[in-house]
Amino acid sequence: MRRRPSAPHTGPVSDWVLHFDLDQFIAAVEVARRPELHGRPVIVGGNGDPAERAVVATASYEAREFGVDSGMPLRLAVKRCPDAVLLPVDAPAYQEVSDRVMARLREFPVVVEVLGWDEAFLGATAGDPEALAAEIRRGVEEETGLSSSVGIGDNKLRAKLATGFAKPAGIYRLTQENWWDVMAEKPTDALWGIGRKTAKKLTEAGYPTILDLAAADPDALAARFGPKLGPWYRLLAGGISDAEVSATPYVPRSRSRETTFQQDLTDLETIAREISALAERVARDVAEEGRPAARVAVKVRFAPFLTHTHSVTLPAPSANPAVIAAAARELLGRFAFGKPVRLLGVRAEFPRA
Repeated sequence: MRRRPSAPHTGPVSDWVLHFDLDQFIAAVEVARRPELHGRPVIVGGNGDPAERAVVATASYEAREFGVDSGMPLRLAVKRCPDAVLLPVDAPAYQEVSDRVMARLREFPVVVEVLGWDEAFLGATAGDPEALAAEIRRGVEEETGLSSSVGIGDNKLRAKLATGFAKPAGIYRLTQENWWDVMAEKPTDALWGIGRKTAKKLTEAGYPTILDLAAADPDALAARFGPKLGPWYRLLAGGISDAEVSATPYVPRSRSRETTFQQDLTDLETIAREISALAERVARDVAEEGRPAARVAVKVRFAPFLTHTHSVTLPAPSANPAVIAAAARELLGRFAFGKPVRLLGVRAEFPRA
């Protein structure tokens, strides 16, 4: 059951962080283009062909009821929901709708920090943030026909998590005031920034819940998980995070390209050729950024699904395609090619400011 505040929250004008998130965005865009799909399970991914190697980009709520979720191989998704409508990814269409949504958000008295196609942090000063959130939801729906949810918090972490309680098509407030009532007994992977693998390690270390993690000895966490991550996990458990919302455009830290092969690669010459081609594409992306790359990384995914990554710092920052390609080919020597290869990737990282 979705949690809702028991009464309107009105009071003195305060600073708030709102997390705006479009509901099942990609699937919703496709249904808006094809009204006959309304109410049917829809899965979007790859070229829309389950015979190809691709993953689910998004699934409608109707498909999610069958256990289909983002990142799942299309073949598995179809097995779980054989009656689903499969559609190919249409990135330009999603970007166009996203641009309209973000433009509409900027018409409200908020600072908009875009996080992706379908979500943004909004910095707002209001006495009734729920009323502002409702106004924003209505405005976006009138402009695009899309449903959205809004989380309200006193920082970014709490606002982001609040959206999970608001979905679908709702509003929820999560602040220091109700943090422990709502979050204390939840597993640690309920926190934004802690995944299943880390949560498993935390449980093994004696911290199965958020309350357990918040009460942990910082020194013990640092000793087990590292001097940065350990204490940071404890801060997350306390609901502590940055509250500043910035409209400064996002500056990519890297550019990358990767390819999933429909047939596994076993020939080393072919693998080297594909890496060179990916490196050339990455180099063009780097040139378009107008910034040189400082580091190059290569990702190899072996069959059935084992992924390894190696990286190297360039002698000097460079946007030269030959330099980036040479570094990528050199990195191939660090991999043990004993299994077929299903995916290759090359990433160029920019110098840190």
